[in-house]
Amino acid sequence: MNQKSVLTALITAAVLASPALAQSREVNITTQLKNYGGDGAYLAVYLTDAQGAYAGTLWVAGGKAKYYKHLADWNRLSAGDAKRLAGVTGASVGAGRKLTVTADLADALIDAGYEIRVDAAVEDMRDSPSELRVPLTTDNAGKSQTGKAYIQSLTYQLK
Repeated sequence: MNQKSVLTALITAAVLASPALAQSREVNITTQLKNYGGDGAYLAVYLTDAQGAYAGTLWVAGGKAKYYKHLADWNRLSAGDAKRLAGVTGASVGAGRKLTVTADLADALIDAGYEIRVDAAVEDMRDSPSELRVPLTTDNAGKSQTGKAYIQSLTYQLK
C-alpha cells in the first residue's frame, strides 16, 4: 500500500467514525408570544456562530414563502443555504400562543459563541428582525429571555 492509499484509507475511516464520536444534545426551545392584537406571526428560529454568520435554521413558522423576506436577518443570512427549509417549516403562531422547537445540536456548539436568534414578522404590523438573540450557553439554559416586539419570552432546555 503506498502513502497516498494509506492516507486515503485513514481519511475515509475518520469520516465514517466521526458521527459515532460526535456528541449531541436535544435542545427544546419554547417561545411564548405576546397578545399583540394581530394576525399570526411568522418566526424564523436559527443559529449563528461566534462571528454572527448563519449556522443553520432550526424552524420557520409560517407557510407562505412570499413572506419570508420579512424575516429580514434570517433571510439575508441564510440566502445561500439551499436546504434552509428542508423539514423545518410549520404554521404561523397566533398572538398569545406558544411555539416549541426541538433540535439535536452538537455539544461543540454550546458555550462556543453560538446564538439562538429569532426573527419575527406579523402582517400589517412592523417586522422585527433579530427580535431575540440568546447566547447558546449552559448558563442561559432554563432562563427566560424577553423579545423586542412580539415575543414575551423564550427559554431553552438542554437535555
